[in-house]
Amino acid sequence: MKNLLKTSIMAIAVVAASGAANAETPVIGKQHPTITNRLMTPEVLWSFGRVGGVQISPDKTKVLYSVSYYSITENKGNSELFVMNTDGSDKKQITKTATREAAAKWMKDGQHIAFLSSETGSMQLWTMKADGSERKQITDVKDGINDFALSPDETKLLFVADVKYGESTVDKYPDLPKSSGIIVTDLMYKHWDEWTKTVPHPFVADIKEGKIANIIDILNGEPYESPMKPFGGIEQLAWSPDGKTVAYTCRKKTGKEYALSTNSDIYFYTLSTGKTENKTQGMMGYDQNPTFSPDGKWLAWESMERDGYEADKNRLFVMNLQTGEKTDLSANFDQNSGSLIWTPDSKSIYFVSCWHAVTQIYRADIASKKIVQITKGDHDYSFVAPIKDKLIGVKHSLSKPDEIYAINPKTGVETEISFENKEILSQLDMGKVEERWITTTDNKQMLTWVVYPPNFDKNKKYPTLLFCEGGPQSTVSQFWSYRWNLQLMAANGYIVVAPNRRGLPSFGKEWLEQISGDYGGQNMKDYFSAIDALAKEPYVNKDKLGCVGASYGGFSVYWLAGHHEKRFKAFLAHDGMFNLPQQYLETEEMWFVNWDLGGAYWDKANAIAQRSYANSPHLFVDKWDTPILVIHGEKDYRILASQGMAAFNAAILRGVPAEMLIFPDENHWVLQPQNGILWQRTFYSWLDKWLK
Repeated sequence: MKNLLKTSIMAIAVVAASGAANAETPVIGKQHPTITNRLMTPEVLWSFGRVGGVQISPDKTKVLYSVSYYSITENKGNSELFVMNTDGSDKKQITKTATREAAAKWMKDGQHIAFLSSETGSMQLWTMKADGSERKQITDVKDGINDFALSPDETKLLFVADVKYGESTVDKYPDLPKSSGIIVTDLMYKHWDEWTKTVPHPFVADIKEGKIANIIDILNGEPYESPMKPFGGIEQLAWSPDGKTVAYTCRKKTGKEYALSTNSDIYFYTLSTGKTENKTQGMMGYDQNPTFSPDGKWLAWESMERDGYEADKNRLFVMNLQTGEKTDLSANFDQNSGSLIWTPDSKSIYFVSCWHAVTQIYRADIASKKIVQITKGDHDYSFVAPIKDKLIGVKHSLSKPDEIYAINPKTGVETEISFENKEILSQLDMGKVEERWITTTDNKQMLTWVVYPPNFDKNKKYPTLLFCEGGPQSTVSQFWSYRWNLQLMAANGYIVVAPNRRGLPSFGKEWLEQISGDYGGQNMKDYFSAIDALAKEPYVNKDKLGCVGASYGGFSVYWLAGHHEKRFKAFLAHDGMFNLPQQYLETEEMWFVNWDLGGAYWDKANAIAQRSYANSPHLFVDKWDTPILVIHGEKDYRILASQGMAAFNAAILRGVPAEMLIFPDENHWVLQPQNGILWQRTFYSWLDKWLK
């Protein structure tokens, strides 16, 4: 639930769904909408090219990246590859196919690119020249590979592929090959949006004459996953500079133990001996995303301290590989650290971190442990890489999707170089985004983003939406979403109020951790503080207030529906928790509900847990009196669709106007283009009905 905004990762599934294509399959490429009224629409939102996969050439002069395009008509997406100079010049699209190209990486000569393609029916490793010519297939792994990394000398391949997990029904009863039944004997039998039938494993193979040989499963015979689901990728594995060692992330647990723990570790696998060593033994939280220094003397990784707490501070750790000494470079830095990358001299690490709801680039010095902020401004950086005298970064904001920038590391001055969406953005008027600090009921200051409709007129009165964040511990930052897009809400004539209520990162540990075990407490008061403050403005129609949110935001909507005291005239909840006792037993990652709710509802001596369950929204349905729209995906195994159905049924039985939108084939998000359009149309049709 705390990964609600990582839609770009899960959206890969939609692009991949295009699979292999025959010659008649249309190529989904750059979209060119004509926008006559200069306002964002759902169709325009799906027209943006989605930039990702940025890679810097070995000589630091070129940028390789991918752009994903979507077709509403075809109801799927496709990704293509581009190369440009680091100043944005000489931009070239090097692929144009109906099949997906992904995970592209420069080869060491700087003249070739290795990448994944579904051209032959499954994702396999290919190579080509940097201009897109001379495509050659390297692997033919059954069922395909998920991602890869070439060894430094390119004589070996590290790749990720799925392997069978556990005993299937047909294994037990071979005479019932057509049975769809799944026999369950332990927890974690489902995860995110799938039944747990496979786990990803890292493999190492030799590359000989353009093919692979001598394939070794690093986790052979072990029922564990590496990278870790649901979000882990190749960043959770790394080659040592000498090519003799593979570092990998793994939580070596299964079943109930896996469901209860976040304790993952960094392991070193030595190719010459086949032996594995746990390098973070005794570190009890998430340890992941290892990266070796260029000189091979250091390992850096992201580390959480406490087992079972998935939103703990993400620390920046380094290990001296000669002495084994571990150092927390972020010990005096009350922020998260992510997207780590070493400087060429192995003396510093660049990373991104969010503070006060904006994400900047930072540099940490190994010797002095000093951390310096590089960039400033209202935006979120998600990637950084050093190149000679500048940095290359990827950033977005509430008003602009991801683009690639060149950054001066001394001044922080940025220059856009990709301009993927310039044509569309030039046709749109974005609403003003205002930063407000609102006083809460306990006299704290809360940062709240307020987004105004384009062409805002202070002499008019506008319907206004309270945006409730998911997670629950995901910052309301300068995020760009292809569903919960605040500028799209503003373009539909709404003022949007998006508070960074209690329980969100980037405001210090105390602010972040107040929410655990107190779902119906101070953070709900913070919501009221935000909407009440804006309702006092003369341009806000206080009689036309709405409240919307997903995941924990959906829980918030359900809870506020029973406590809002006539403030709101419409509610909208997507994939929200409605019945907390039921949620405790329905969800898959038990560490989450144990930490956030305090434990099991049957533990009557547990005061924190009992307070949590006493604040379950289903207990306050008798106070529901306001129209509510419920949206849910039936493949959401994090918060089952039964939660949404129960909320809808309760509203109908109570005589409260209600509507429900169910997606049988969507998970915690809505990833397919036509479903996304339906989501948006239903969203605004409902709000307009009650607020306009």
